[in-house]
Amino acid sequence: MRFGARDVRDLSWKQLMDAYTCTECGRCTSVCPANITGKLLSPRKIMMDTRDRLDEVGKNIDKYGKEHDDDKALLNDYISPEELWACTTCNACTEACPVNIDPLSIIIDMRRYLVMEQSQAPAELNGMFTKIENNQAPWQFSPADRLNWKNED
Repeated sequence: MRFGARDVRDLSWKQLMDAYTCTECGRCTSVCPANITGKLLSPRKIMMDTRDRLDEVGKNIDKYGKEHDDDKALLNDYISPEELWACTTCNACTEACPVNIDPLSIIIDMRRYLVMEQSQAPAELNGMFTKIENNQAPWQFSPADRLNWKNED
């Protein structure tokens, strides 16, 4: 079992169907705050890359059989970690889609793979993860010291 998604075989049928259903209208990308501010993320590209990779995997299955591995993956070969981490998870792309496609679910699953399987996250998140593990909260204070602020003058 794998946490998150590295390739199209790890995505749900709903996510794969969304990739084929995308009408490429671009409304998702036009409302994406990350894209608007010039970051690399384009929800439309995420959906098209997913569809393109799925087509490639399907052709390889037809040609070589179900167990064929072409040493490619959706993550890194089609979609970069930089694109995934640019997402603010605001859900604007899903809200704007006229056919209810959810690019955010693919982004979240691929991020989950990066964090839980590859231990690759931005430094800011790694610091927070460490604090949560050690202090049960994202702050640097131990649980016993959290209310000390009320005693200060």
